[in-house]
Amino acid sequence: MTWLKALKRALLLTCVVVPEATLAQEALPTVEVVGVAPVPGAEIDKDKVPSNVQSIGAADLDHTKAPSLLDGMVQSLPGVSLSDQSGNAFQRNLDYRGFTASPVPGTVQGLAVYQNGTRINEAFGDVVNWDLIPEMAIARMTLMPNNPLFGLNAIGGALSVDMKNGFNYQGTEAELFGGSYGRITGGAQSGYQKDNWSAYVAADSTYDRGWRDSSSSSQIRRMYADVGVRGDQTEFHVSFTGADNKLGAVVATPVELLNQRWSSVYTWPQTTHLQLAFLQANGKWTPTDTFSVQANAYFRGYRASHFDGNGTDAQACDAGGPLAGQLCIGDGMTAINQNMPIANTLAGNLALGEIDRNQTSTNSYGGSVQATSTSQWFGHDNHFVVGTSVDHGSTKFTTSSELGTIDQNFFVTGTGIFIDQPLADLSPVNLATRNTYLGIYATDTFDITSQLSLTAGGRFNLAQINLQDQTGTNPLLTSSNQFQRFNPVIGLTYKIAPSISAYAGYSEANRAPTPLELGCADPARPCQIDNFLIADPPLKQVVSHTIEGGLRGEVSGGGAYAADLPRKAPASTVDNGWKLRWGVSLFRTENTDDIISIASAVVPNFGFFQNAGTTLRQGVEAKVDLSWNRWTAYANYTFVDATYQTALTLSSPNNPMATIDPVTGAANIFVTPGDHIPGIPAHRVKLGAEYAATDSWKIGADLNYVGSQYLIHDDSNLNPKVPAYWTVNMHSSYQVTKNVEVFGLIQNLFNQRYYAAGTFFNAGGFNNSTPGGANLMTFNDPRTFLPGKPFAIYAGVKATF
Repeated sequence: MTWLKALKRALLLTCVVVPEATLAQEALPTVEVVGVAPVPGAEIDKDKVPSNVQSIGAADLDHTKAPSLLDGMVQSLPGVSLSDQSGNAFQRNLDYRGFTASPVPGTVQGLAVYQNGTRINEAFGDVVNWDLIPEMAIARMTLMPNNPLFGLNAIGGALSVDMKNGFNYQGTEAELFGGSYGRITGGAQSGYQKDNWSAYVAADSTYDRGWRDSSSSSQIRRMYADVGVRGDQTEFHVSFTGADNKLGAVVATPVELLNQRWSSVYTWPQTTHLQLAFLQANGKWTPTDTFSVQANAYFRGYRASHFDGNGTDAQACDAGGPLAGQLCIGDGMTAINQNMPIANTLAGNLALGEIDRNQTSTNSYGGSVQATSTSQWFGHDNHFVVGTSVDHGSTKFTTSSELGTIDQNFFVTGTGIFIDQPLADLSPVNLATRNTYLGIYATDTFDITSQLSLTAGGRFNLAQINLQDQTGTNPLLTSSNQFQRFNPVIGLTYKIAPSISAYAGYSEANRAPTPLELGCADPARPCQIDNFLIADPPLKQVVSHTIEGGLRGEVSGGGAYAADLPRKAPASTVDNGWKLRWGVSLFRTENTDDIISIASAVVPNFGFFQNAGTTLRQGVEAKVDLSWNRWTAYANYTFVDATYQTALTLSSPNNPMATIDPVTGAANIFVTPGDHIPGIPAHRVKLGAEYAATDSWKIGADLNYVGSQYLIHDDSNLNPKVPAYWTVNMHSSYQVTKNVEVFGLIQNLFNQRYYAAGTFFNAGGFNNSTPGGANLMTFNDPRTFLPGKPFAIYAGVKATF
């Protein structure tokens, strides 16, 4: 019976409860896995990925540390930063390695974004509307550079967002917080599982009146729901994302106005209304331990409408001309409307403007099928993924422009007179577009040895984009365009030590011109970006070539460390343990036939897209994360050297350093190889720390430094830069009870005044107004800037059940 006693003793030992701190101290190093393909289910050990892949979870996006999704991403993802074009906190750009994922139509996009395996760059302009993603429902985000498997637009990288469901989240949580500038946010989420069924739902709503003078308020309303079922070999989910958001914007303001009042605005209102109905189905079949098939299908209904008050090229017709007493556009001899004469009944000293409206209505649908095998090859571990995807979008885009008057507060009021004059390149547009994107991809990671792994693969992209003028008056807008390319990827990873690995890789990716860019590519017939499409000269697709290499690792010692304990674990369980995670990466991305936006020399406030030869983005990413006793801390540094590599002559009206062409009168600048691309700061530094003062109370601070950058449309780098700036944010939370937590946030603690971006405007005033009159000031400085948000404070409460 000795063996029975031994067995009984072993069973008793396995039932002993071991303190969490002891487990953390004695546990083997954990293996972090990340997805290497668009559809979830193809995860692999992060140390076998030959690029600087980064991943964060729901806790990193907690509102106790950052007030919004974008702020949380910047705080938790090294190398990521924000820029601003709209003046709205919910519509900022996400920047990475000199590339952008922006919600502003007309912005040149360079990052692909996926939600549950579906690409959510909108079909018409590849924009990414961050406000349409219910942030409370996010389970995990992975930033994957140097990987063409994520298809079109992944020239700078791809961001994959995995949402929660009832299998990975159970319980109920509700939160309410608010503070400065009328901000109030409420949200709740709940997850449930019973046997092989699950359900999850999240909803939130935010109101913010904005901090700028006369800025329109913003209202965010979102929801996400998921129902899932799984068996021994299968799992299936149906999810829905819905949103109805109204966003105010105030964009850039002349520097002379900002010097008088930091919150001042220039030509308003500017509002956006976004609506989304996004239905997804995701399935997974795992017939064996080493083989699985993943698939998804979706329908996405997207509606966007923009209302934008601007200056105008309208004016009174020449008194001595044939149109005397009427209104003209562009000059004093061209009628404002081609179909009817418009009498000038406006007062002689009124400043004229216009209200530009546009509507985008897109229905898109498609799906993906992907297979993953982890069977050994020739006795070596191997990870093979193959898949295909089809995405189709149909868009109707319409615009109109109404003549307006501008009051002393720069508010534009419509007059009921609509501008329609092709001779002045300003007519209503009714455009239908259809785009179909096909992708076929495969990648394989083969363990040559237990330390050395080789990754090789690629993706074939086929893009068909058709434009059809619906007015019958602009046949140049109708076109059929096709782009195709195979993009390879190859890389190596090497385990120098159990906790240190090196990697190096090369990849190519492509970006097809969007329907928006194809419809606005003629310098002789420019568009008001985001508003008007005119003609369709050919644009070439952008092709990127990326080389990347780096080191990553971690060292640890002592007992348990705070970062590896459950989020709600008492700080007293930490036993002087420490862990240091670090990484450094070098990257170089060369774009051929890069697409840039150019200011028009023909029509004020208009522009067009063109290929700009070769551009280069290269730099360094470095990060350190430390957990020690009651402390967690991080330090990140990013250097991006973004330059033109091709000589260019570009139009840059209102640029004081431009050269005036003696024949055409155009204001041109001359770009030489090595000139820096505007709007991309070379240096970014992020520092932060959090201290658990007691088991219940945590307090932390973060510092963000952004280096200087050239003004937009100063591509020849002759004007002074937008100055560098820094801000400090603070956060604190207190666990009142096991189920109730209160928290507070401070943004821009020292109330720093800084410019987020800058460009140029026409300082000459408005048509028809009296220079130096009582109503409107005159300007001497053509620079216009987006002012940074001042000091703000928020507080909230969170309850879990």
